[in-house]
Amino acid sequence: MGFEKFGQISFTSQTKADGFVEYLEKGELRGTKCRSCGRVFFPPRADCSFCLSDDMEWFKVEGQGSLISFTKVNYGPTGFESDVPYILALVDYNGTKVFGRFKKDVPEEEISVGMAVKAVINKLPNGQVSYEFLPV
Repeated sequence: MGFEKFGQISFTSQTKADGFVEYLEKGELRGTKCRSCGRVFFPPRADCSFCLSDDMEWFKVEGQGSLISFTKVNYGPTGFESDVPYILALVDYNGTKVFGRFKKDVPEEEISVGMAVKAVINKLPNGQVSYEFLPV
């Protein structure tokens, strides 16, 4: 088992941050934090790109975040062509920036910058897992 279970279509089967999928399967969204310099990362990383340490720890992305920006995707990348349109969002969770998709059934006209959102884990067909944003 590895990273191939993340998302609708996984373009990579292995990563040093496989724990990300394991946490999603437990219903938790997590990022990583460098124990050496304190930088936080989402998506999670196994190595710090600032101090180059590999001493990382997992932290929960939980509670409410604030929507910073969003965009409607009308032309999907390879593997997502039939999934458009969808809304991509950037959300601030107390200084940690998290990007992802809005749940498909949230009308675009109900989405606005500054609104409170939460991330929810969703299990996709064929055992895949991901997360989406919902208004709070």
